[in-house]
Amino acid sequence: MSKLSERINNLAESETIKMSRICREMQAQGIDIINLSLGEPDFPTPIHIREAGKQAIDKGYSHYPPISGYLDVRQAISDKFMRENGLDYKPNQIVISTGAKQSIANVVLSLLNPGEEVVLPVPYWVSYVEIAKLAEGKPVFIETTISTDFKITSTQLRAAISPKTKLFIFSSPCNPSGSVYSKEELQALAEVIIEFPDLYIVSDEIYEHINFIGNHESIAQFDFIKERVVVVNGVSKAFAMTGWRIGYIGAPEWIAKACDKMQGQFTSAACSIAQRAAMAALNSDLSPTILMRDEFKRRRDLVLSLMKTIPGLKLNEPKGAFYVFPDVSHYFGMTDGKITITNAHELCMYLLNTAHVSIVSGEAFGDGNCIRLSYATSQEILIEAIRRIKEALGKLNKFKERV
Repeated sequence: MSKLSERINNLAESETIKMSRICREMQAQGIDIINLSLGEPDFPTPIHIREAGKQAIDKGYSHYPPISGYLDVRQAISDKFMRENGLDYKPNQIVISTGAKQSIANVVLSLLNPGEEVVLPVPYWVSYVEIAKLAEGKPVFIETTISTDFKITSTQLRAAISPKTKLFIFSSPCNPSGSVYSKEELQALAEVIIEFPDLYIVSDEIYEHINFIGNHESIAQFDFIKERVVVVNGVSKAFAMTGWRIGYIGAPEWIAKACDKMQGQFTSAACSIAQRAAMAALNSDLSPTILMRDEFKRRRDLVLSLMKTIPGLKLNEPKGAFYVFPDVSHYFGMTDGKITITNAHELCMYLLNTAHVSIVSGEAFGDGNCIRLSYATSQEILIEAIRRIKEALGKLNKFKERV
């Protein structure tokens, strides 16, 4: 009999964290591993933000903040929502959490009852499913393909909704595909959801500023649906602040109050020092962010150009975030004479052990035909990583044996 709860036994380990852990273990053994498995900007936090953190320490920000976050930090988020998104969220509609992941968990645990359904477009971020399972909800998946740029249609969404549907969770720009929904596409989805009065939207917009096609579009911009939308965001990607652990929501006040209550029993408030640094990030201009975004675009273009030289890969052009999500099913059933590849996970382990490049199987994101590579590293490292991948996959081509 297991001494652990069914809850933890049924919970999958985050595949991105797992691959990064394996990568670190191999690196500790002296193996030269290139880690493309984690979604983390390689840039340092801009200096003015770091200085704000130091000043917060010197000013004595060492006591418990309010559960939802300092009022002036929530006001900075409110101002950001209005300035950048045209969204009117008052400070009492904002909850600051220890990262956007906790923000999502707060919302799901506050809204979802056991047996209720959560609609998820595939591919989805790894933790959406597991958070829904923790709340004893039932994930319902909408399949997409590379030919549709991994985006769903309003027709697909309507077909996935049942009397038990409570939440629709998606990200734009999307992790892992880099897909970005247009204003017209978002409005079409909103017009479906408004037909179902007990259905709510969780819009994960953490990659908002890593967008290569223009202004970010939020589904909360449509007044007729806004009261059913929770916008999730944070500072980790746009400001290279992953370790500071600050995420936040803008939501109807009753949902924000529920998340405050939930958070009060788990972690209480997010770190006081990190909140002051986040306020500096939100109140400053976006010049450092724009420089990072432009470099990510150059890296994207480099990675796509290099990967297009690898036989059998199918690629979309990511419009945001910092990932590529190629279809690698061409290599299923191939062998190098020792190892036969039957799925994306086995291909990732083959590339880890043969090419010494760590990537994540698309199975973790709901699409077993794909793999995810992060290009949040230098161009030099990306060139070497893809050279290794191409060489390793070339060995499979040489010893092709269909099974």
